[in-house]
Amino acid sequence: MPVLRHPGPGFPPPLADDELARGLREGDEDCLTEAYRRWSPMVHALAWRCLGDAREAEDVTQQVFLGVWRGRGGYRPDRGALPGWITGIARRKIADALSARTRRGELVLSAASRLGPADSPGAQPETLLDRVVVRRELARLPAAQRQVLCLAYYEDLTQAQIAVLTGWPLGTVKSHARRGLRRLRGCLQQETAP
Repeated sequence: MPVLRHPGPGFPPPLADDELARGLREGDEDCLTEAYRRWSPMVHALAWRCLGDAREAEDVTQQVFLGVWRGRGGYRPDRGALPGWITGIARRKIADALSARTRRGELVLSAASRLGPADSPGAQPETLLDRVVVRRELARLPAAQRQVLCLAYYEDLTQAQIAVLTGWPLGTVKSHARRGLRRLRGCLQQETAP
């Protein structure tokens, strides 16, 4: 953890955000340390809120500031403030972590769906068939609707958390969820109709 320096005799005053950004772009590691000190609590809180796991949030926070350092040449002050740029990197890293979690979950579901009734005594064949049908119909939804429903049901995120993660307004997330559920219900009713 970087040492916090307070202005006073022998210490320079804290850098303004634009000076910090300039130093960061020039490769000044002290500026990276200062950026981490200032904004890692915000990044960690955002990651923890979206991921629900402190250890995973710590990993994402480290990945974000590694991304800040590696991508520092791509920062353009005329496109937005440094904290906003860092938040954008955080959202992408959180989305990557959720995607990885979803892929792991899909692998587990895929393996579970391949188990026969003899291998899973509590599972009825109809239950396994229902899982396959729901997954197939979910895959047919438009990408935004599918993303919202997967984040809500597989990742157990609230609509507010999904809005933060995706950067979409909360009303948009709610609309995607409602339309996706309506379409999924219609498809499933057609599937089960005699």
